[in-house]
Amino acid sequence: MQQSETITKNAFTGELVRGNSYINGRWVEGKSDRTYKNVNPYDNSVIAEIKLASKKQVEEAFQSAAEAQKKWAKSSVEERKQVIEKAIHYLTDHREDIVQLISRETGGTLLKANVEHHLAMEVLEEALNYVDEVGNVQEVPGGPDGKINKIYRLPLGVISTISPFNFPVNLSMRAIIPAIALGNAVVHKPDIQVGLVGGVLFAKAFEYAGLPAGVFNLILSDIDEIGDEMLTNPIPRLISFTGSTAVGRHIGSIAGRNLKRVALELGGNSPFVVLADADVDQAVNAAIFGKFIHQGQICMIINRIIVHKDKHDEFVEKFTARAKELSCGNPQDPKTVIGPLINARQLEKAVGFVELAKKEGATMVLEGKREGNVLTPYVFTEVKNTSEIAQTELFAPIALIIKAETDEEAVEMAGETAHGLSSSIFTSDLKKGEQYAVALDTGMTHINDQTVNDAPNIPFGGTKASGLGRFGNPWVVDEYTTLKWVSVQTKERAFPF
Repeated sequence: MQQSETITKNAFTGELVRGNSYINGRWVEGKSDRTYKNVNPYDNSVIAEIKLASKKQVEEAFQSAAEAQKKWAKSSVEERKQVIEKAIHYLTDHREDIVQLISRETGGTLLKANVEHHLAMEVLEEALNYVDEVGNVQEVPGGPDGKINKIYRLPLGVISTISPFNFPVNLSMRAIIPAIALGNAVVHKPDIQVGLVGGVLFAKAFEYAGLPAGVFNLILSDIDEIGDEMLTNPIPRLISFTGSTAVGRHIGSIAGRNLKRVALELGGNSPFVVLADADVDQAVNAAIFGKFIHQGQICMIINRIIVHKDKHDEFVEKFTARAKELSCGNPQDPKTVIGPLINARQLEKAVGFVELAKKEGATMVLEGKREGNVLTPYVFTEVKNTSEIAQTELFAPIALIIKAETDEEAVEMAGETAHGLSSSIFTSDLKKGEQYAVALDTGMTHINDQTVNDAPNIPFGGTKASGLGRFGNPWVVDEYTTLKWVSVQTKERAFPF
């Protein structure tokens, strides 16, 4: 492996903030009449002005992807590995600049930005472990005498990927790199609010890595401009989306009508359960991190804290004291734990949730405050598990604590939600904890840990309204490839008529 060429910090950042789409191997200015101002959520300073891509450009991107995929599907394992390895070098060499831009564009703290870069690199590196899965041929017995059955694993085709604003580097990479590693082509649309780290960064990395033109295409636009073209275009065979359940249902309905596959990671309402025998201090440590990282703007974030009555008061006292001490403000300050929400609209929604909690009779034991787009922590107790506030995905630094009479009730309440993404159970009885974990209807349950966990080699995904499909090696291979049965009749077969 050769190290990537040196690019100066100013040149590197300058190229990323030009804000152009990338179609068929060329950087192109959007042809919409509209321009989007990409701003820092903390101070509203303009990072880039982006001319939005038009619907016609999306159509061109899919057509380019379809043509390029025919050749890319025939690429060798070594060709695909070389591209991935060069992309790894590019993103590693510029890690410091990327972390800074993640913080500026998403409003995330430097801790969050570093974690996100690390997770994305793990996903990219894991792709090297399954890049050789496509093209595999398996022989299986069966059929008339002389028949040889071969099962080919082939690329699926063109993939449409749509990623959210909260962890755009990691969640975009998780959707894009399996497609490319397995011989597919991609048309990618990140949330325009984070179009640079969620899209331009990858186009630059793949361009440097020598990925053939058309295999990766980037669309910088919004729904008002392109409508449902990322979903309804006839070319893509799979729609990979991470975002809200409401949008996921919309995507699922369109995909179903058009017989397209989907990989959907949707909303969550992750419970954090503290049983009667739990270590309260460690549970508080975990809950503080799992509730407040990235201001609560994570699909796996702790949404409900359910505590056995014997531990409830101690937990509330210690958790509230810790939440009150968290440093809030400028995400560029290394000491900051809670930075801004992504935009003023999200902040207004969060303030509305605070008012809803009060209206429903919850007790506010820690009152936060609003400073620009920063919302400092709120903590509520006496929350009813069936209340609207408890059944709503908050995506904000608002903690809801629910009292349970028994361990059994605590676990039962944990499952009383339409969602089923992540969950946590704190207990000193690991065997009992694992029994509860297996029975809980969520895609993931973590014992004596918080709900925000990820790895590139686990089956990441949810149940119920939290989505369909699984990311992670080897499960993602099934999502992004197709199987074909080829039989060879080596002996003359007798037919009944």
